[in-house]
Amino acid sequence: MFILRYQSQIFITICVYIGQMLAGYLLSWTAPVVPKLEDPSQSPLSRSLNDVEKSLLASVIYITGFPGVFFTSWFANYKGRKPGLIIGAFVILISFLILVLATNFTTLLIGRLVTGLGLSFGGVLTTVYLGEITSTNIRGIVLTGLGIIQTLGSLFMVAVGPYVSYAVICYIGLIISAIYVIAMFLIPESPVFYVLKDDETKVQTVLKILNRESAIQEVVDLNKNKVVTNAKEDWKELFTLKCNRMGLFVTATIMALHYVSGILVISFFVTTIFQAAGSSIEPNVASIIIGCTQLVGSSLAPFFIERSGRRILLLISTAICCISMTLFGVYFYLSHIESPIVEHIKWLPLTLLIIFFLSNNMGFGTIPSTLTGEMFSCNVRSKGTAVVIAISWICGFTVTTLFNSMLTLGAHFVFWFFAFTCCLAFLFTVFFVPETKGKSLVEIQEMLSK
Repeated sequence: MFILRYQSQIFITICVYIGQMLAGYLLSWTAPVVPKLEDPSQSPLSRSLNDVEKSLLASVIYITGFPGVFFTSWFANYKGRKPGLIIGAFVILISFLILVLATNFTTLLIGRLVTGLGLSFGGVLTTVYLGEITSTNIRGIVLTGLGIIQTLGSLFMVAVGPYVSYAVICYIGLIISAIYVIAMFLIPESPVFYVLKDDETKVQTVLKILNRESAIQEVVDLNKNKVVTNAKEDWKELFTLKCNRMGLFVTATIMALHYVSGILVISFFVTTIFQAAGSSIEPNVASIIIGCTQLVGSSLAPFFIERSGRRILLLISTAICCISMTLFGVYFYLSHIESPIVEHIKWLPLTLLIIFFLSNNMGFGTIPSTLTGEMFSCNVRSKGTAVVIAISWICGFTVTTLFNSMLTLGAHFVFWFFAFTCCLAFLFTVFFVPETKGKSLVEIQEMLSK
C-alpha cells in the first residue's frame, strides 16, 4: 500500500538520487586517485604532484561551486528546477570527459573545476526539488536518504577505485552521468515552481502525477501572500522576513560546522591519514570498512528521523563525533611523543573513525541537508539553499586546502580542532535548532516566524 501510494514520488526520487550518488563518487575521487597519480606506472601525468597540488585537486571543486550555487538559485526560480537539474547532469558528464582525456595537472584541475560547477547545480536543486515534490510524512525520509545515496557513491569509489585504473574510474563516472542525464528528462517540474509562476493548472497536473491532489491547498498556501518574481525582492525577503532569516541562521551555521568538523578532510585524505597514523590495517581496506560504516549510519537515519525527530539525532550524533575526534587526537599526541603504548593500540584509529562516521552519518551528516530543504519560504528556497551551500563550501575549501599545512602543527592539534567544532555543533543544536518533525512546510514557516 505504501509503495502504491507513493510510487510516482519514489520513482522521481530514485532518478534524482543518481545525481547524489555521483556527488559521493566525485567527492571521494581523490582518495584512490591521488595514490595513482603518485605511481608513475598508473598516473596519466608525466610528473608527480606536490602537496599543494594534491590538496587543490580535492578542494578546487568549491571554487566554481561558489558562484555556481548563486547562478543556480536564480535559474531555479526563473527557468525551473528541472532544467537546472538537467544542466547540472550535462556539466558533470562533461567533467568526466575532461578527466578521461587529462594528461597533465592543468587539465585535471580544469576537470575538477567543471565538476564543482556541476555539483553546484545538484547541491542547490536536489534538496530544494525533493523537499517540494514529496509528501509531508515522507519528506524527512527522502531528504535524509540523500546522505545514504551520497555515501553509497563514496563507498563505490573507495571500494572499486584502488583496484582499477585511473581511466576505468573515469569511464564508470561517465556511464553513470549519461544515465543521470536521461533520468532528469523523465522527472516532472516541481509544483512549487508553477506556484511561483501563478499557473494553478500546471500545479494541479503535477500534483496529480505525484498522487498528491489533496495537497493543492498546502502548496498554494506556501505562496499565499504574494508571488515574488523579482530577484531583488527575493533576496530582500531572505533577510527581512523573520522565518527566512531564522532558517538561514540555523541551516548555514549547522552546515558550516559540519563541513569544518573533519568529515571532508577525512573523506578526501583517508588513505593519507591511515598512513600517518601507522595503523595496523591496510589503508585501502580501512577505507572500504569506513565506507561501509558510513552506509550503515546513513541507512539507519531515515528509520529514526520521523520517529525521534531531527534534534535528538543531531544531539547524539554531534556528541559522539566530538568524543571520537578527541580520542583520535589523543592517539596522535601519544604517537607524537613516541609513547610505547601506541604499539599496543594500532587498532584504535580504525575503531575511532568507524565510530565517527557511523555517528556522523546518523545525524550530523544528514540532518543539516534535511533542515535546509524545510526552512525557507518557496520563493527564496533556492536562494537560501545557495547561501547555505556557499558558506559551507567556503569552509570546506579552506579546511581541505590547509589540511596538509595544518598537519605541520601536529595531527593531534588538527583532530582536537575537529572535536571542538563538533562540540560547538552540539551546543548550537541545544540552543537554536528547532524540531520540524511532522510539520508541513507552511507550519515550519509559521514556527520560525514566532
